[in-house]
Amino acid sequence: MFAIVKTGGKQYRVEPGVRLKVEKLDLEPGATVELPVLLLGGERTAVGAPFVEGAKVVAEVLGHGKGKKVVISKFKAKVNYRRKRGHRQPYTELLVKEIQG
Repeated sequence: MFAIVKTGGKQYRVEPGVRLKVEKLDLEPGATVELPVLLLGGERTAVGAPFVEGAKVVAEVLGHGKGKKVVISKFKAKVNYRRKRGHRQPYTELLVKEIQG
């Protein structure tokens, strides 16, 4: 059984036991979080409008971190204009415990 969940404005395909990096959540490591289900798949498929009634994904927060650095460069010829910046997106790592529904 798998589910499509929504968190942080993005959608993820999850199964029990999967580790998932999502947009940073304001939760402590060890806490549990329930994610809304958009679609349930497996033996029977259930599509929500917008969410599947009575279905949820229970996940445990493993920790927080920062992603790989993304380097942004700007350059304009003949005017000595150069800019270089970096960005590391914060994330929360989740472990999917079970899919209910």
